[in-house]
Order: sequence, then structure tokens, then C-alpha cells
Amino acid sequence: MLKVIGGATTLFYTVIDNRHIITGNTTHLVDGQLAEKISGLAICRYVNDSGYYLFGCNDQWDSITDTYHETIEDAKEQAEFEYTNTIGTWNEI
Repeated sequence: MLKVIGGATTLFYTVIDNRHIITGNTTHLVDGQLAEKISGLAICRYVNDSGYYLFGCNDQWDSITDTYHETIEDAKEQAEFEYTNTIGTWNEI
């Protein structure tokens, strides 16, 4: 797990594994193509930014996708919307 992802400080992370189920509620596109497999999620914050980013990451913890949220709770709810059972698997940095 990287403490900095895409220049933002990581606050929470979870590895996506057999505890989680992809809901299909969201489709992420990168350059018009379906995003590659997400191996982990991270909630991060940029310096001087009031919000939080939910990053979908590959197995090297490179950010593939991101969504912006006003609160950490909102970011966690989005993660649960996309992958069931994330609520209980977050690790705090």
C-alpha cells in the first residue's frame, strides 16, 4: 500500500478480494475503454482540497479510476455501492 497515490495522501485502503462482490452498479471508462481490473480501493486527500477521492487501483496501487466526495463517509458509501462488503474491510493509514 502506498502512502501517496497520484499525489494525494492515502487515509484508508482496502484490497479487493474474495470478500467483495462487484455490484455492476457503476462502469468506469478510461480513454473510452472499460477500466482494467481493480485490485484495491483507496480514500485519499490532496493538500489544500476539502474533499476526498476514492481511487480504484491496480495491484501496484496506481490509480486507474477516481471519484470525488465531500466526506470520507460518502467515499465509503460509493465504494460499497460498487463493491459489496467494503464497509468492514477498510484499513486506516
